[in-house]
Amino acid sequence: MANHFSTLAVHAGEDKRKPYGALTTPIVQTSTYTFENTAEILDFMQRKAAGGQPTRDEYGRYSNPTQSAAERKIAALEGGERALLFASGMCAITTAMFALLSSGHHLVLVSDAYRRTHEFACRFLTRWGIETTLVPIDDPAALAAAIRPTTRLIFSETPTNPYLRVMDLEKMAEIARRHNIITAIDSTFATPINLRPLEYGVDLVIHSATKYLGGHNDLLAGVVIGPTDILAKIEAARGVLGGTSNPHDAYLLLRGLKTLDLRVRRQNENGLRVAQFLEGHPAVRRVYYPGLPGHPDHEIARQQMMGFGGVVSFEIEGDMDKTSRFVDRLRLPYVGPTLGGVESVIEQPVTLFSLDREEWLEAGLKDNLVRYALGIEDGDDLIADLDQALLGV
Repeated sequence: MANHFSTLAVHAGEDKRKPYGALTTPIVQTSTYTFENTAEILDFMQRKAAGGQPTRDEYGRYSNPTQSAAERKIAALEGGERALLFASGMCAITTAMFALLSSGHHLVLVSDAYRRTHEFACRFLTRWGIETTLVPIDDPAALAAAIRPTTRLIFSETPTNPYLRVMDLEKMAEIARRHNIITAIDSTFATPINLRPLEYGVDLVIHSATKYLGGHNDLLAGVVIGPTDILAKIEAARGVLGGTSNPHDAYLLLRGLKTLDLRVRRQNENGLRVAQFLEGHPAVRRVYYPGLPGHPDHEIARQQMMGFGGVVSFEIEGDMDKTSRFVDRLRLPYVGPTLGGVESVIEQPVTLFSLDREEWLEAGLKDNLVRYALGIEDGDDLIADLDQALLGV
């Protein structure tokens, strides 16, 4: 198998000869799998008890052939031993944390994490006696100082949402190795086209496959990629908690992955062009994009990433109302809370976060902040649309 991303995206993980001579991997739409007789069941259970790799599927909550093909393809793209598919990105995160953390353990989490990840760690895990320490993404000394004898997991994102901060993965992995701690990176914004965290010594990579991996805003899925021994623990938890993906979403994900390389390259191009345009516009106060030299993590991003992504966050020169008028004047993007699809989508985060201004400030959000997730439209059209909207507010 070739190792170029575009070839892997099309062919990896799928059998050349598929059932019925189908070109695409079929949707195996079943909840259970039958056995020919008792002897076959007993042989399967003996192999399973011995820890051998199953040669067939047993029940839909544990595995599915369509799902398994998607897992193999994503593992190949990330350069990991295995991948596990889940019902959503948050399901992947929460199941992994449940599998790796127990009462009395300690988690280190970057303070700029996605708000639902932050909420799960700080409000839910505490119910099971698991403590969390928040650390800045750009302070390796603070990360090292946060380590305790009970620390079992360091969790970060890169780039983060919505300010697109970038973790120095080599430093993070080096700190974790000194203390024998597992590391996990939510790499949803980067995709394996722009960054492969496993190559920097990170143990686990997580994606909301709903976003770039699916790419068409028509499925929900999450995925964890990493070594077989760690994923075996997470797989056992998935079988109990029940957060597996369904066959139809796995099929849609397989379809979306085939064009991942093409889509992300276009979105990288659009992201950089839009960021550069906004940086020079008098109606924009500040732009957050790791591809710009003025971004605080630009050098780290330049060293680690093969592209800077399709999300640009920026502040309008004005208040909340002026920012809302700008968003409403745009003609091309949809307004909503997602990213990574072929259609451009924009949001003013505070309008989708809370009606309480104090909660905005606590989360580090500003009322004039905009997050623009660029699709694959023509860059000239996107910039022209931004220009007319900015001139009208």
